[in-house]
Order: sequence, then structure tokens, then C-alpha cells
Amino acid sequence: MPNSKLRFIILKLVIAIMFAAVVWKLFDLQIIKGDQYNEVANTRLTTNIVEKAPRGEILDRYGTKLVSNKVGYSVVMQKTEMSDAELNDVIKNVVDVLYSNQCDYYDNLPISFAPYSFQFEDENEDGSTDDEREAWFKANKRSDINENMPADEIMKVYKNAYHVGDNYSIDEQRRIIGIRYAAETSGLSQTRMFTIAEDISVDAVTQIRERQSELKGISVINDYVREYNMPGLATHILGRTGRINAKEYEANKDLGYGYNDIIGKQGIEQWGEQYLRGTDGTTGTTKEVSGKEITVLKDTPPVPGDYMVLTIDADLQKVTEESLEKTIQNIRASSGVKPKDGADCNAGAAVVLDIKTGDTLAIASCPTYDMSRFDEDYSQLLQNEARPMWNRAVSGQYSPGSTFKPLTAIAAIESGNLTTDEIIEDKGVYKLYEGYQPTCWIWNEYQMTHGKQNVSAAIENSCNYFFYEAGRRMGIDTLDEYAKKFGLGEKTGIELNEEDTGHMASPQYKKQVVSNVTSQDWYGGDTLQAAIGQSYSLFTPVQLANYAATIANGGTRHKVNIVKSIRSSVDGSVVKEFGPEVVEHLNIDENTLNAVKQGMKRVVDEGSASEIFVNYGIQVGGKTGTAQLGDGSNNAVFIAYAPFDDPQIAVSVVLEHGVRGTNAAQVAKDIFDKYFNLSAAAETPNPTPNQTQEPSQTNEPRQTNEPQNYGGLIR
Repeated sequence: MPNSKLRFIILKLVIAIMFAAVVWKLFDLQIIKGDQYNEVANTRLTTNIVEKAPRGEILDRYGTKLVSNKVGYSVVMQKTEMSDAELNDVIKNVVDVLYSNQCDYYDNLPISFAPYSFQFEDENEDGSTDDEREAWFKANKRSDINENMPADEIMKVYKNAYHVGDNYSIDEQRRIIGIRYAAETSGLSQTRMFTIAEDISVDAVTQIRERQSELKGISVINDYVREYNMPGLATHILGRTGRINAKEYEANKDLGYGYNDIIGKQGIEQWGEQYLRGTDGTTGTTKEVSGKEITVLKDTPPVPGDYMVLTIDADLQKVTEESLEKTIQNIRASSGVKPKDGADCNAGAAVVLDIKTGDTLAIASCPTYDMSRFDEDYSQLLQNEARPMWNRAVSGQYSPGSTFKPLTAIAAIESGNLTTDEIIEDKGVYKLYEGYQPTCWIWNEYQMTHGKQNVSAAIENSCNYFFYEAGRRMGIDTLDEYAKKFGLGEKTGIELNEEDTGHMASPQYKKQVVSNVTSQDWYGGDTLQAAIGQSYSLFTPVQLANYAATIANGGTRHKVNIVKSIRSSVDGSVVKEFGPEVVEHLNIDENTLNAVKQGMKRVVDEGSASEIFVNYGIQVGGKTGTAQLGDGSNNAVFIAYAPFDDPQIAVSVVLEHGVRGTNAAQVAKDIFDKYFNLSAAAETPNPTPNQTQEPSQTNEPRQTNEPQNYGGLIR
């Protein structure tokens, strides 16, 4: 018992001594040496410098680099203890250097220079959106700003908040406010730097370093900048990156994005953001306020983003883009004084698919632009009426014209409303409906008929009369059913967020687009027009190419791929692989396919496309189409596949105001020349638009029972 009491006393003494030691140490730190430690703390600054991870590279199917990274110089700002007046002077001096060297700086304040007005970013290049405005005001944390305030009032709020004096010019005030706003929204703090400008010139770097003494808190660091290894090639596919905007930030902030981050904006850069974006590293340092580094606390290296292998062939892509541009120029050059002769042809698109896998080998939209000059050319690109930033291949919606007739034939035969050897006589004028009596194109042009036609001959001659009858027999519901089976009016699944759905003509769709209730009924004439590829049917070029591929391979419709695989930039291992994916298998009778394919072969051998493929080195199956627009020259459309006996690739081409389908066939020929190495094949002259081949499939005049034709380009 006595021993226990002694041990208890000793324990209490130990605890008392330890407590006294702690109290004494706190007294020493805070009272006796408090001023000394406070001075040390105030002369040092601890910060975590974010080391940006490079984005993953983008390659073509053979490993050719399309997008990579280069090391550039960035100007960053670190938070320091300065008054507003000092900070404003520093920003003004930095901007002076950047401005004099024509270097862009980051400014995400959506208000223009004086006279002030809102300028919200819009990815569709057609003006501001309410969504952008709403997202910006929602993200704005200032209680003295609300969505009812005009831009000039908001500028006054920021001017007062940042103490920007009138000693600066109006433009200088706007630049200072813009950078301070951008820094504030990016989360600038003692542990987070703000990037003022990226990829600046060597001259700007030199001048900033020479003036370092007056640029407190400003540094120049090495950073990664996107490099386009084949400038101007596949621009619409690759897309672009840019600083995150308010709407994107709200959607991605929970994924670790900051207001100063780069994000994919369009194309593969946008679709593959989760893979291409790397993981940033950090370097922790303790520095004196003067900027002299003392110690490195920790170092977490950045992890580069995964690299992406696309399905496209860069060489074939180049030929496709060049042929589109050349053909459009030739059509314009050969136009004369007649109206609608191609003088207005200024745009188009082409798609090349592997029919056995659904892989996209080339996908081009014209006009295009050079992504490496995007910032410099942005204003000019916006003002270009041809809209070069718009990806027509996946977003453009076009009337298919007569390229739709092979589908009409398949649907009519497979549904039991037509046979492969049945003969229908073209009588020039289709007189079934009293109020609407459309004609065959040859009757309009020459007061002639095609006479007796079976399905193969009707496809070769593009006989409207034959397909009016086929369409009437099966009705619009059956036609719609088969259009869906072939993926027309359905997304193809291509890995581009810009892909549009398009739409097939139907009673339901007519009700959506026709505002006049008395005109919303579906008439027999609507079905006749839909059967020849007019009416309300509008499809994308990538859908048309996949439709051609489905015919060529015997009825197997694939999901369209443009990404082949995603691989780790660290060790090259496969992160994700994209193989062939069958969406639908159409059980089409072999006799039906043979009859339709023979008709498409005759189009190229003897019909409207024969002048393009005369003495050609391989056999091709194809179909021309000419779609009339309300204004301007007709659109030219062509679908094809080759070789005919053992198809490998399918092609679709659309030329806006390209006059006639034969002109679009020239682009397909150039693609086949490259793919099958037929450069030595017989050269054929580019046809002039005023040669008579396949006229428009729209008929005049319109009467009571005739459908309203909304076919054409959706801009």
C-alpha cells in the first residue's frame, strides 16, 4: 500500500513538470521571443507552385503526330503584400510589355472596352446566350453586382473595388480591371499563382526580366503549349483548348478545375478531356518576400495526360481537304452569268469510312482554318459568312436528294411492295393525286420519259416517277422505319460532341416544324417527295457515308469511330480501345442488294457520274444527288463505295451550292485515287456546272396536296 501511494505522488510530480514546461515554452515563443519569430515569419513566404501537366498527344492511325506539346514561356503572378495602387502599377507595366510585343494576355471579364457592353463567350459562334450570362452572374460572388445592372455600372463597381484611379487611361483601367478580375476568379492566393499570359515571345521574356525590380510578384516560367504538327490539317476533328469559362467552371469545379485552367472546347480536345488532361504537380517552396528561394519543401511531379490514337489517315485527310477546296474553287471559276450556276459555291464536307469496321479514315469540312493561328484570326473567322469554324461533316444537315433513292428501293422491295424485276413505266407526270402531279426530271428538262424501268435502271437514271410509285405503295411509315435502320436521322456515335441528329421526314416531324395548324396534315404528296430524298429529310454527311457503307457491306451498320485507342503517356499501356461495334444488322435479301448495287454501279459506269470515272482503274458503286434550295444554286451530293466487288471504303460528299451531284463525285474520285494508289489513272476534266446531268428533284408549281419542301441546308 505505501508503495502504491509513493508511485502516485511521483506520477503527479511528472505531470506537473511536463505541464510547466509546455507553459514556459509557449510563454517563451509568444511573449519573450514573439517579436523575433514574427519578424522571421513576415520575411518568408511559403507557397505551392503548381506545375502544369502536359496534355496527352493526339496521333493518326499510323502514329503520325497531329497535336503535341512544346515548351513555352508563361507570365505568372504571385500574391504578395502590396497596396492596390502598387499592384495596379505592376499590372499596368506588365501589360505594357505584353501589348508592345503583341502578346495576348488572359482576361475573362465578359465586358468590352469602352463603351462598355457584355460579351459572353458562345461556342456556336452565333451570338451570346442566356445560359452564358446566367452562369456568369451565378458564379459572381460580389453582393454589389446583380444581373439587372448594365455593363458600365458593373465596371464602376470593379473600379472602386480594385481602387483603379483616374491616373490611368480608360483603356489602361479596363486592362487592369480585367486582369485583377481574372486573378481573383482564378483563386489567386499565397499558395496559388495566376497565369497572366501564355506562350509569350522571347522579346517579352527579356523585357520582363530586365524590369523585374519594378514587377514585384511577377515571374516568367516554362509551361506547356499546344503544338499543331500539321498546321491546318483536321482542324475540325482535333478541335481546340482554351481557358475555362463560367459555364464550364460551374459544370466541372467538382472535378478539380480552377478558373485559371485549360479545358477542351471543341472536337477531340473536348470529347477526350477526361483522358487528355493530366494531373498537375506541385513544388512547395519557402521564399523570402524578396523572391530569393530558401528551401524546397516538397515536390510532386506532374503526370501527363493519356495520348489518343485516332482512326484517321493523315495523308488521306490531307487529300480530302485539298480536293474539297479545289473542287469548290473550280465550280466558282466555271460559273458564268446565269443564275444558280455555282458562283455561290463556297463550302462542303466529305467523309470516308472503312465499311468493315466503321472507322473514320478522313472527315473534312470546308472552309477550314489553322488552329495554330486561332487567336490571331478569331475576329476574321467570326466575320466569314462561310462559317469556317463550323464542322459541316457532323453538324451540317442537308437534303440527300437522289442519293436517298437506293434506300427507297430497298425499303419497297423488302417490305413486299416491289420486286427486283418489276417494271414500272415512267409516264413523265405522276397523276395519281388530282391536286398534286409531280413530274420526272427528264420530263421537266426535255419533255421525255425514261420509259419502262426496273429498280436497277431506275437508280441508274434517277427516275423520279419510279420512286414516286415505290414510295406511294409502301407509305411513309415503312420508309421512316428503313431510314432509321440505315441510321439516317440518327446519331452515328462518332466521338465528337458536335454531332447533330438530323431528321427523317415524317408526319410527326412535320407537325413540329409547320406552325400553320391547317398545313400540319401529312399528304400523299409528302410521301412522294420523301421517297426521292426531299420533303423534310435532312441528314449529316457522316450519316450519308455510314448509309453508303451499310449498303456496301451487305446490311451491317456500325457505330462510327474516330478514336482507335487511348494509351497511357507514362508506359504506353492501353487505357481504352475502340473496336468495331455493330449497331444493327439488316437482314436484306441478297437479290435486293444485288439489284440496288447494280443500279449504283451503272450510275458510275453509264449514268450521271460516268464522266468523272471514265476509264477508271477500279469499279465503283455510287449515286449522285442534286437538292434544290430556296435561294442560290443547288446543293451537290454524292455517295459511293469501292471496289465494287470487294468494298473497302465508303464516301459521302456534299457541296453547298455545288450545282449538281456530278461535281461532288470529283472529290470522291480524288479520295479513291489516293486510297487505292490510282494516281496514274486516266485524268478526267473537272465538269462545268452548266452541263446537264441530274437536275434538281424538286418540282414546280406547288399545289394544295403538295408538301412544303424544307429540304436543303440548315445553317
